[in-house]
Amino acid sequence: MRNKKKIKEKKKGGLKKKKKIKKKKKKKKKKYYICNLVLLNTLSYKISMHNLYTNFVKILDICKLFSKDLVNEQGNIPRPGVVPRFSDLEIVSLSIVSEAMGIDSECLLFAKLKEYVKEMPNLISRRQYNDRRKLTSNLCDTIRKRMALEIDGTEDYFCIDSKPIEVCRLSRSKRCKMGKDEYRTAPAYGYCASQGAYYYGYKLHAVCGLSGVIHSFDLTKANVHDIRYLQDVKYEYHDCCIFGDRGYISATAQLDLFETANIRLEVPYRHNQKNWKPTFIPFAKARKRIETDFSQMCDQFMICRNYAKETVGLFTRIIGKISAFTAMQYLNHINNRPIGRVKYALA
Repeated sequence: MRNKKKIKEKKKGGLKKKKKIKKKKKKKKKKYYICNLVLLNTLSYKISMHNLYTNFVKILDICKLFSKDLVNEQGNIPRPGVVPRFSDLEIVSLSIVSEAMGIDSECLLFAKLKEYVKEMPNLISRRQYNDRRKLTSNLCDTIRKRMALEIDGTEDYFCIDSKPIEVCRLSRSKRCKMGKDEYRTAPAYGYCASQGAYYYGYKLHAVCGLSGVIHSFDLTKANVHDIRYLQDVKYEYHDCCIFGDRGYISATAQLDLFETANIRLEVPYRHNQKNWKPTFIPFAKARKRIETDFSQMCDQFMICRNYAKETVGLFTRIIGKISAFTAMQYLNHINNRPIGRVKYALA
């Protein structure tokens, strides 16, 4: 009798366990179904913004729009020799897209392009891309200038500033081989007053409008003073007002700009300067727009990061990054969005 009772109890216990297991399985199925729904929504959002090929097609259409008289029907710069299947415009648009999406390394770019072999059958190798990117840097810069004019070509107020571009650390500067063959383009030692630090590399000078669009820029050695760049500004601009920081204080430079090109250079006074006047607050706020541009290029476009081994490669990378920055602003301009929201321009 006792054995029969034990057998019945075991059977009941087994049935109860089976029922509990079935309930757990049902619950797990429901949770898994909910997770699938969430994942599908996030993937559908990411496809539109982070798909490399769809963004490449977007930028290629923009490049075709602004390069009608610069390239032939096949999208190449007219030159003798073999006609490449992967056109020059496609090189420029791929360079802009990679920088806009934060793909800073060419090795990482071509690792991601393996997924789009069917969509891009004429894709070239990484070495050819590196060489042709340097050759098409002037084409990329002219397209950028045309985009900037399309966004705010009637601008009369501009901001000017400079940013340090470090090539390597000070401890490694003597071992750095970049630009050692030619002294004119070699990096140099410089001092950044805002950061209060010495560095080895170059200095990026830029002029942007009040909307934040960079109209012109140049790279010089780190030991070149900011006032030197004003000599180039007077040949590119006229009948306008430029806001600068205290690094551009020079009575002779202000007079030269006003007499040659009718440019008013507004610079805040130093506290120990003669005939001191308080700074006009709207001018001080407007000048910060270019500092916002520099911070955006450091954050999203990683302009301070250096992978180049030659000066030509470094200049090409900076042209690509600034062109990508202007292209994102142009996309916002077309879609009636705020120009400064560059991170979400491809969405």
